[in-house]
Amino acid sequence: MLHTIKTTQLLKTDLKTVWNFISSPKNLSEITPAYMNFNIITDGTDINTMYAGQIIEYYLTPISGIKMHWVTEITHIEHLHYFVDEQRFGPYKLWHHKHFIKEVEGGIEMTDIVHYKISFGFIGRILNKLFIKKRLTEIFVYRHIKLEKLFNNQK
Repeated sequence: MLHTIKTTQLLKTDLKTVWNFISSPKNLSEITPAYMNFNIITDGTDINTMYAGQIIEYYLTPISGIKMHWVTEITHIEHLHYFVDEQRFGPYKLWHHKHFIKEVEGGIEMTDIVHYKISFGFIGRILNKLFIKKRLTEIFVYRHIKLEKLFNNQK
């Protein structure tokens, strides 16, 4: 079963500022909750600017004390408009994350759409309902708050 999470946020700044922030993999740790111990292990010279075909490797602990290895690839990118990252190795059977930005009245509308699939059939569906979807939603709420602080001067 394919699951979807979609979030939309208005950032009160310009397109280039938002793009420069979201298209730099090194900024991922700033918008990821500290309890996840997000740590990019890809060579530091390769994470300043995003490009199609880029592989990003990292460790994180989404569940208390359980360290996970995750590898994603930037598969599509259109400068100042969108990019897509897909899991190549990690906890999901499928992970496809689209990031869109566009100018709207009052700033930049940023939309994230994640399609994901959990392994383990029926057990995976139960885990998603009990824990996984809640945790992913928490992460996006955290990102929303961090981006509010960064771009909308909210405390």
